[in-house]
Amino acid sequence: MQKGFSSLLKFTIFAIAFIFLGLFFGYITFRILSFSRTVEVPDLRGRNLLESNRLLTDKNLYLKIEGEDYDSTIPVGYVLKQDIPAGKKVKEKRAIKVVISKGPRVKSIPLLVNETLFNAESILIQKGLRVTRVFMVHSDIIEKDKIIAQKPGIDEPLTDTITLLVSLGPHQKTYFCPDFRAMPLEQSLEIIKKLNLKVNIEGTGEIVESQKPEPGKQIKTGELVKLILY
Repeated sequence: MQKGFSSLLKFTIFAIAFIFLGLFFGYITFRILSFSRTVEVPDLRGRNLLESNRLLTDKNLYLKIEGEDYDSTIPVGYVLKQDIPAGKKVKEKRAIKVVISKGPRVKSIPLLVNETLFNAESILIQKGLRVTRVFMVHSDIIEKDKIIAQKPGIDEPLTDTITLLVSLGPHQKTYFCPDFRAMPLEQSLEIIKKLNLKVNIEGTGEIVESQKPEPGKQIKTGELVKLILY
């Protein structure tokens, strides 16, 4: 019985010591945290991200980007707002949230007609805009992939929907290849131009000796015709 009482006493002492140590270290941690150094929040408005991050790092604070917004006075990529006002004191290792400027809001769309679709999209992205609808149509005048028309136009109010009409180039037409053999080169080139064909010429003469494709074979606009001269 005495042995059992001794074991119980040891266990009780151990438990009390464990609780005491837990309370002691908890108190020490609390005191350390309570006495963390406070620092003054710097003014980040109108500064770029690199400079803002340096100012915060010097104060043992962190930068956190929370969003973007338009502003007519603050340049693109510079701090527009901060969640904690400049001059306020906070504890170290705190994140300071900022909103970045997107620059002034665009009020009208730039002229995109005759630009390629790729170039037009790049221009709009730089202005914080994007194409919402694209319609492709054939055109005998406007080169393939270039913009024929836009909506809204440059003189119209900007809307959330930017629509572009883009050229597919001319309709493909099918012909029976003419017989260019024994035909003067100049006359052959006139016909090829009217049919919207491409040409490859071999030889230095002025008269067509042979051709590819052969006369009477079906060809489409834009295809290549080879003329061999003598």
